[in-house]
Amino acid sequence: MDALTFGLSTLGIILALIALRVPIGVALGVVSVLGLAYVRNFGIAWSILRETPFSFAANWDLTAIPMFLLMGAIANHSGISTALFRAARLWFSALPGGLAIAANMASVGFAAACGSSLASAAAMGRLAIPEMLKAGYDKALATGVIASAGTLAAVIPPSILLVLYGVFAEVSISRLLIAGVVPGLLTAVAYTLLILIRCRLNPQLAPRLDDAELATLRSERLRALGEVWPVLLLIAGVVGGLYGGIVTPTEAGAVGAALALLIALLQGRLTRAALAAALRESMSATAQIFFVGMGAVMYTRLLSLTGVSGLLTEMMTGFAGDPLMVILAISAVYLVLGMFLDPLGIMLITMPVFLPMMKALGLDLIWFGIIVVKYVEIGMITPPLGMNVFVVKSVVGDQIPIWTIYRGVGWFLVAEFFVMTLLIAFPQITLFLPDLMR
Repeated sequence: MDALTFGLSTLGIILALIALRVPIGVALGVVSVLGLAYVRNFGIAWSILRETPFSFAANWDLTAIPMFLLMGAIANHSGISTALFRAARLWFSALPGGLAIAANMASVGFAAACGSSLASAAAMGRLAIPEMLKAGYDKALATGVIASAGTLAAVIPPSILLVLYGVFAEVSISRLLIAGVVPGLLTAVAYTLLILIRCRLNPQLAPRLDDAELATLRSERLRALGEVWPVLLLIAGVVGGLYGGIVTPTEAGAVGAALALLIALLQGRLTRAALAAALRESMSATAQIFFVGMGAVMYTRLLSLTGVSGLLTEMMTGFAGDPLMVILAISAVYLVLGMFLDPLGIMLITMPVFLPMMKALGLDLIWFGIIVVKYVEIGMITPPLGMNVFVVKSVVGDQIPIWTIYRGVGWFLVAEFFVMTLLIAFPQITLFLPDLMR
């Protein structure tokens, strides 16, 4: 078998290993090392295996990942999610589907303080789903909005996936994180409009509160706003610092983690046990991400040595007159992979393949990064895997079947279709804010 054919076959081998429940990092690493030994020799393969962990972990830009993870873990354990949902519930309950809208908007705020879709879905699920079910909301709507809104943390800064993409694509991580703001907010608005329209057309999905309950809620609105200042401070420190050029992404992560710790201490909400749990969560998640990333780096080298990267680049030059067809084909690949694979794995497996294509076509890599992360986000609520769906299922237990949750997220996938159409058709929606940073 020639090197090129072997290189093309390795992607199928990796997908087969993942289907057999082999961890993604292990699948990437094993195939890469054995592949490099086959294409060159074992000495070169061993040299790359020995060098990659240090060279990858020593990348200064990746320092932002553990800092953002620590910030989110501290925010989660210090009750920020509770304050957000309480404030959102008081302000949006008068609208059709008000509790569902409140959960959606609270997820937006928590995404800016968290950076993890799974953590956002878990935190908001524990708070909002019991409230919605108690109010008589449709079970599919109540669970579907939590699973779907949790994905906003994948694109709204600080986003771990965007940091990883920026490192691999060698683009400005600051501009990439800021580029996620408008698409994230656009998605949240689309979700809100969907809930409003559905609940207005079918009021039985979300029973309205009576006048006495609404009066009670209105009297507490201003006081509830005073409880969400920690989120505003975190957003100002991280997003404001990045947009103003005051801090680098790595510094923004450190600022965010320090602010989250300071806020939790000032509010008296951070116990020793909570701090220890936050540190364990952030260290565990960092180790998992770095392990997969190291495998992806080695796999990128294998594709380069076998000539696959060059072949794909040459193939894409034939589509230079119609890059839209390439984007649509890539979209189909991500939608299919999203049904079966872990979000981090999808991105790190496909980037070595697709990034050379985008460079050959001359497409903006910042814009493409947002498209990639949006598709990864959609994969988190797409059956049969849908990791956010399983998180919500773990929250509700046996009281709601998993297919009811999938029925609920199906409506939000329709909203995602319109959002992705806008982002692909009008790249300036994504590039507007980062272009102002120049």
